[in-house]
Amino acid sequence: MITAQYHWNNHHVDQPTSAAQDLAHATRVSPIVAQILYNRGFKTAEAAQAFLHPGPEQLHDALLLHDMQKGMDRIEQAVSDDQQITIYGDYDADGVTSTAIMYETLSTLGAKVNYYIPNRFTDGYGPNVAAFKKLIAAGTQLFVTVDNGVAGNDAIAAANEAGVDVVVTDHHELPEKLPDAYAIIHPRYPGAEYPFGGLSGAGVAFKVAQALRDEIPQDVLDLAAIGTVADLVPLVDENRVLVYFGLALLRQDDRPGIQALLKTAGIDPATITEQSIGFGIAPRLNALGRMEDATPAVELLTTLDENVAQQLAQQTETENRKRQQLVADISTAALAQAADEHHQHRQALIISGHDWHEGVLGIVASKVVEQTGKPTLVLNVAEDGHAKGSGRSVAAFNLFAALDGHRDLMTAFGGHHMAVGLTVPADNLDALADALDAEAVAQDLAAQGPSDVTVAATLPVPEATMDLYHDLLQLAPFGTDNPQPLFTFEPEAVTQVKAIGKTQDHLKFQLQTGTTRLNAIQFGAGDQAADLGAAQNVAVLGTLEDNVWQGRHSLQVMVKDLQTTSPAVVTLRTTQLHQAMFQAPGTYLFFHDNVYRQLAQQLPSDATAVLYTGQDLTPLAADQALYVVDCPDLTTDLTTALTQLKPTKITAYLYKKESLSRLGMPSRAEYAKLFKFVTTHQHVDVSHQLAQLSTFIQIPRTQLVFMIQVFFECGFISISHGIMDAVAQPAHKDLTTAPSYQLRLQQMQTEQDLLFCPSAALTQRLQRLIDLK
Repeated sequence: MITAQYHWNNHHVDQPTSAAQDLAHATRVSPIVAQILYNRGFKTAEAAQAFLHPGPEQLHDALLLHDMQKGMDRIEQAVSDDQQITIYGDYDADGVTSTAIMYETLSTLGAKVNYYIPNRFTDGYGPNVAAFKKLIAAGTQLFVTVDNGVAGNDAIAAANEAGVDVVVTDHHELPEKLPDAYAIIHPRYPGAEYPFGGLSGAGVAFKVAQALRDEIPQDVLDLAAIGTVADLVPLVDENRVLVYFGLALLRQDDRPGIQALLKTAGIDPATITEQSIGFGIAPRLNALGRMEDATPAVELLTTLDENVAQQLAQQTETENRKRQQLVADISTAALAQAADEHHQHRQALIISGHDWHEGVLGIVASKVVEQTGKPTLVLNVAEDGHAKGSGRSVAAFNLFAALDGHRDLMTAFGGHHMAVGLTVPADNLDALADALDAEAVAQDLAAQGPSDVTVAATLPVPEATMDLYHDLLQLAPFGTDNPQPLFTFEPEAVTQVKAIGKTQDHLKFQLQTGTTRLNAIQFGAGDQAADLGAAQNVAVLGTLEDNVWQGRHSLQVMVKDLQTTSPAVVTLRTTQLHQAMFQAPGTYLFFHDNVYRQLAQQLPSDATAVLYTGQDLTPLAADQALYVVDCPDLTTDLTTALTQLKPTKITAYLYKKESLSRLGMPSRAEYAKLFKFVTTHQHVDVSHQLAQLSTFIQIPRTQLVFMIQVFFECGFISISHGIMDAVAQPAHKDLTTAPSYQLRLQQMQTEQDLLFCPSAALTQRLQRLIDLK
């Protein structure tokens, strides 16, 4: 049996609501896309249209950013006075793209400008006192930080002492004490009125460029898009605009460095997406800073020399492959350690080793968290007796808060809820592990359960089409706060199950419902092939993807999670009943006396027949199967009956020979035709001549029976011993008040609720009733 790794949050999986249908009509998108938009907060046509169609008018006024005018004035003064400006960047993808944006912007203005990318291993993150002093000695007269600076109090104080101003541009969390910088340009500065606080470092650099150039700097949109996607900031509001248009520029980018990088990465520029950035471009730019020095990344992004670009791209590719191998090797060792007797019973993990490259430990920690579901610190123990590394967490556990109270065990520490960096004496590792376990108990981690993922809809396999995939692309680019929609699939069968890859690490299979087959793949789940192949009932959670192989496109599911279950609900809606349906032991629930009388005596001896007529029903015995034979007239009757019976397993036949919804309500003309007939014909033997009457007035027999009943209840006709006559001068009465008319409306609504809704929706309705027991 395969257990789900996540909790599938299904509270948004019903059929598109009326509000979503209205939104679909107003925005001309499919109902499912409209429902996703509505669920994500875009509830009006105006809001949805703005999201679906990003435009430059959605970029906010750059001068609204705190200290933007002040910082811009200082930069322009430096340009005018020919002062040496140094851009102080950062070593990750957001940092190097921020640096490149600022460098090109200031160069365009004619500034005397250079840049400095701190070394992860010698300088550390953010403004470094020694680095600042060295740069000042070399002639720097103004620092402009990008993607860092708000925590650089000491280095900025040293610059001030030397008479050198610092303009900070940053987006990270603001500390309690801000540095005494000349200007701090930050989207979430306390008291500032900037409309969007989710910019990346590259996004803030882009806004500075926008202010300095007094126009939208379209030529750096590609860099802004890379930095924005790489830093996992919310892909809404301004960020969506930057990435939307940045991707368009990347698809036809003439930067030699970008062209060379895409070529070595095997990325087709014409089909580049945010996934190409997240899984192709960003990891390569990050690799330089993780392995050695990130300065070549800025050179790669800004060079105009094709030969230099090719050399730097090849260097980047080489470092990325080294990084991949290191991650693979250290992850193998870390996962083995996580499963040993010293770690497997802990709620949170501290994994350590010797000669582990510190630049990749955050990635390794993420992999351990993904495999184990446990908050994890991964540390390298150096020869000096100190362990240094990174930690990653799960949503249910605040890793920063857990460690913050134990700073006495560490020599350096920082981070936030989901990620931390730390240095700790190796002798303190056991004490820190015990403290982390105690914090897990204090935060009640064990009771939190798996992390939530939001399901966009439950999708029948035949409804997963290329047309739907292209509809969903209207919501792209995807990322934080705008995730790619996740769907659940409940196929009739799973076939062609096999482990694939050089080491059989990955899982490939097909979802099948009827004659429709849909390919699916799950990376890292090859060890589940045997269990999946033997499973009878499978639920799959994943996204729809376009799989391109040798120029051919096919739809596939990229699986995020799956589980095998014994079905509590089986839906077999039918218009015919067969003896084979009534062979199993259990309780058979009926709603109509004629069906009950026809079948009750034919049930096996270990089966029970129950006719629901509004009376209280006795709960079933534990694990006794319930078979819902016919379709009730009222949905509420089914709800009440199941609530009282409290079944754990339901098979729903919901038999109905003829659909009233398909027949529809009689038209005004048909009522008039019948009324004219009964007023001109006396003593009609409807008990024997109904077929002739149906043919004569051209109204279907079933419909005619209903209309005669309505007329009778309204007092328009009399029927005695099967003989129908018109009532002379009947009282005026609205047809809709007749009990039969009201019952027909309720029956038609019940059919919509139970017979014509998708099978998955009915299954969910019945499952919810089981869950209420």
